[in-house]
Order: sequence, then C-alpha cells, then structure tokens
Amino acid sequence: MKLCLCCLPFATRGSPLTCHRGCYLRSSAFICGLIVVLVACGASAQQVYPVKPIRVIVPFAPGGFVDFSARSISPRMAEALGVPLVIENRGGAGGVTGSDVVAKAAADGYTVLVTSISHSINLSVNRSMPYDTRRDFTPVLQIADAPNILVVHPSLPAYSVKELIALARARPGAITFASSGGGTSTHISAELFRAMTKTNLVHVPYKGGGPAVVDLLGGHVQMMFSTLPTAVQHVRTGRLRALAVTGGARFPTTPDIATVAEAGVPGYEVSGWTGIFVPTGTPKNAIARLADEAAKVLNAPGTAERFLVQGAIPGKRMHDAFAAFVESEIVKWKKVVEVSGIRAE
Repeated sequence: MKLCLCCLPFATRGSPLTCHRGCYLRSSAFICGLIVVLVACGASAQQVYPVKPIRVIVPFAPGGFVDFSARSISPRMAEALGVPLVIENRGGAGGVTGSDVVAKAAADGYTVLVTSISHSINLSVNRSMPYDTRRDFTPVLQIADAPNILVVHPSLPAYSVKELIALARARPGAITFASSGGGTSTHISAELFRAMTKTNLVHVPYKGGGPAVVDLLGGHVQMMFSTLPTAVQHVRTGRLRALAVTGGARFPTTPDIATVAEAGVPGYEVSGWTGIFVPTGTPKNAIARLADEAAKVLNAPGTAERFLVQGAIPGKRMHDAFAAFVESEIVKWKKVVEVSGIRAE
C-alpha cells in the first residue's frame, strides 16, 4: 500500500510503504469536511451586510429636495441596518460631480448615491460626462415622486392650460417662463410643454427656485413650472394662478388642480423624482437589503405626511421596475433635449 499524505511525514528510511489502518478513509473524510466548512464560511461572509458605515452621496447642496429625500429615510435605515449612514453633500455640475464619486467607488455596498431626475437628463445636456450613466450605476429604489405645478402671474390673461396654449401661439416669443436653472425639473417641465404644444416660450433661468418665484411674483416673468411647496402658498393668497400639476395624477394636497394631461396636453407627465443608486457590480444581497429597508421606511406611518409637506409622495418602484423607469426617463429626455437644444450651463 502506498503512503497517504497524512502519514508521509512520519515515514522513515527503510520503513514499509504502509499506512495505519483506515488512515486513508479518515484523511479523505477530514479533507472533505474541511472543504465544506471553508465553503460555508465563505458564503456566510458574503451574506453578512452591512458591517461598517455606509456613505450616502447627495450630489447637491444641503437643504434641497434631494437632500431632504436622503435625510428623511437615513435615520430609520441606519437603525434597521445596524450601522451609521453618513450623508455627504457633493454638489456641482448639476449633480455630475457627486455622482462621479459614486461611479468610481468600490462596488461593495458601502457607497450609495441619492440623486434626482437630473441623473437621467445629464447624459443628454452635457457634451461630455466622466462616467456612463447606464453602465456605471444600478438603480435600487425610487424614494419620492415630486410633480411641479404650472403657475402664471395674474396679469397673464390665461385661466386654463388651453387658454395659455392659444395665447402663446397667438404671441410667439412674447411669453417668458422662469426656471430654477438650466436642466432642472422646473426647466425641462417647460421644455416638454413647449415641445408637445408647439409653442414658442422664452426661457429665463435663475439660480434657484426662490429667486425665480420672486421675479414671477413681481411680474418680471409670466409663468413657471414651480415646485409645489414654493408656489402653492402664493396660489392660496391669489398672488399666482395655478393652471395644472405635471404629474400623472392629481396631487393629494391640491385635488382641485388638474394634471397638464387632463387640462389639454394628453401624454404629458413630469415627476421630479429622487432615488437610490449604487455602483454597478454591487453584490445582490447588499442591493436587496438596501431596497428592502428603504421600502420599509417609505411605507412606515408618518412618512407620507412628511413627504406631502415637501410636495412629494413616497416612491413605489423598486429593483427592475425602477431600473426600467430610469431607462424610460433617459430616452424621454434625450428626445426633449434634441428638440429644444438644452445644454448644461
């Protein structure tokens, strides 16, 4: 009998080539058992997530709606996950600067991006990008759905969407609309409206929604697709006139205001959504855990009420549904950009 590996170290010169009885069988069983244990330990290690703090990159300045989206769900998620969620605001270039940090981060589940509709627009409005929007990110979950509201200055003789369209066609290039900046949801809402209604409206960009609404209130511009919280207070006091909301359905806090589609532009819909993304290649168990815990927070009592104050409702899309939605947004806004010629400022 030949010596087995376990007995080889004990063989001496001149010793017979034999093993202890049953040694081969015992060695084989031991090695097989060791392999099973090692494989099990490796699988177990892959399933343990998370084990350290998670960076949450918000590619915009503090205080905005994207920042609110991240901070509204982070505390409860951190409690459920058992690790801190550390929010970092990395503003710049309409969200590109912070998103690039995530695109180049390790795909291990410990760097997360919370961004907005700009994620689907930047690909088209920027001449060059430091990352590939489709290839470098995996959509995890939609946090919020935030429609805008079409408002006009009371001096504009338009009391409905149809009247606004007729007036704009009768006065091409005479009606101005404000936005909170080029490429923002308040801008592209108007660009989609202009494209679908074949009207000639003049864009006046501002550095933020606040200054834009101030000039709208003063009559320096005539209309705007504003965020709901910014404009609704002025609608209630009569300083602005609301014509429609941009979402696919009427908003819960303004049920008397029709959607743009209902009011005369079939198929029109814009949502200033926010959502969670991770670098492509992130383990599936990490993606599933993040999505599940975020969904629990969004469905928890009190969340909807907090979002309504911000002019939003909790998102419903997860995993493949959210990925399909993001892709549809990329395609949609590419067409609008091509027609309108929007470019990043």
